[in-house]
Amino acid sequence: MASKEKETMTEDTQSWLDRLRKFGGDLGLPKIDVDQLIDAHRKNLDALDRSAQVAAGGAKSLAGKQREILESALTEAAAMARDFKPTGDPQQIVAKQTEFAKKAFESAVQNTRDVAELATKTTTDATAIIRDRLRDSLSDLRAGLRRSDG
Repeated sequence: MASKEKETMTEDTQSWLDRLRKFGGDLGLPKIDVDQLIDAHRKNLDALDRSAQVAAGGAKSLAGKQREILESALTEAAAMARDFKPTGDPQQIVAKQTEFAKKAFESAVQNTRDVAELATKTTTDATAIIRDRLRDSLSDLRAGLRRSDG
């Protein structure tokens, strides 16, 4: 864009902001610090971006954990099936089947717990960013209102 066009855009934007300020002043509205408003929106967008990055990282970690769980389960099942030789005493066969089922159940419970903890941590971290930004925004708003009252 040519510098003359940039100057025109800046002048148009500035005159628009001046008209908006004058209109607000004529109505008796409190003065708005445009730079502060722009900075607040920049911080909001930054917080949303960081939150989305945390959520995306968490989703990637979850997918990796689920892949790891599946690979481990398949390896364990193959090893147990290979070692399982249903010959001999029926009580030994039942005992081996029971142990196989118990190991599979314990593994499933632990894997479910691991996935739930990872999902909870990701959600907590992503929402903490937004919560902290909201708290900061409200503090900034209160501070701005005190300045305009004083």
